[in-house]
Amino acid sequence: MKTNEVLENIKARRSVRAYTEQQVPEEDLRTILEAATYAPSGMHLETWHFTAIQSVSRLAELNERARNKAYCCYYHAPTLVIVSNEPTQWWAGMDCACAIENMFLAAQSLGIGSCWINQLGTTCDDPGVREFITALGVPVSHKVYGCVALGYGDPKIPMKEKKVKADTVTIVK
Repeated sequence: MKTNEVLENIKARRSVRAYTEQQVPEEDLRTILEAATYAPSGMHLETWHFTAIQSVSRLAELNERARNKAYCCYYHAPTLVIVSNEPTQWWAGMDCACAIENMFLAAQSLGIGSCWINQLGTTCDDPGVREFITALGVPVSHKVYGCVALGYGDPKIPMKEKKVKADTVTIVK
């Protein structure tokens, strides 16, 4: 099969669920966020918003409000990007998914690990959570469609090999 740098980057990306404490440099974070803004969006409306959090104390408080103290829903990543959108269009979640994938691939290309985080999407309308994420910069009218954990993978935790399921592709001519 054909290959190139982009295809190899796609094949190399894995979800990282154990991170070092090393923070993602601001220039790299800005590059990753810029990649998100280049994702396709329905009717080119671009109603999404990306709220990046790098404060350890704010991340801990967000986890406590959105989940509980016993489980860290963002796997202790040093950076978390909340991806939100106006829920008025049926494709709002799909727009966010495309932006999240762009962030994953940009991060991978920079040697930064990533993981999709769902928990905040189910709790974003709880009053205490909503108040907190609005204070962080998430627009009040937005629904959270996903979050992106970013950081450097813990080298002590081996990455799983990707196994592609058989019979997942059909080509009709």
